[in-house]
Amino acid sequence: MAFMVKTMVGGQLKNLTGSLGGGEDKGDGDKSAAEAQGMSREEYEEYQKQLVEEKMERDAQFTQRKAERATLRSHFRDKYRLPKNETDESQIQMAGGDVELPRELAKMIEEDTEEEEERASVLGQLASLPGLDLGSLKDKAQATLGDLKQSADKCHIM
Repeated sequence: MAFMVKTMVGGQLKNLTGSLGGGEDKGDGDKSAAEAQGMSREEYEEYQKQLVEEKMERDAQFTQRKAERATLRSHFRDKYRLPKNETDESQIQMAGGDVELPRELAKMIEEDTEEEEERASVLGQLASLPGLDLGSLKDKAQATLGDLKQSADKCHIM
């Protein structure tokens, strides 16, 4: 019942309010979008073209950044032997496939790689042991080597 009353009265109410405000809107509706912006048609078209070009440039830069991030993630996935992500690969392909990392990120990766290689070496493992002085160890090894050379010089058999 309420539905019937609402449809009957609501439609008439909309007609009444529409006819009251309609006369003022028609004057504004005759103007084109360029005139509403206060420009001539040629200026408005140039403005629209410029907006489209700027949007395309922003989209290209955004795609490039996404591809750089995807390259970085895929690098770390390869480094730590994690499963590959198809989304990252598709982002790289969308950017043209040949994406270089920014210099700062490449430097960070290079530094991390050098640190890990240093830790992976025998001397790196020895340096990480607490209470071990590599300088004194090196001096002892050189002294022992010097002693061996002196004893080899004194040996008459050789």
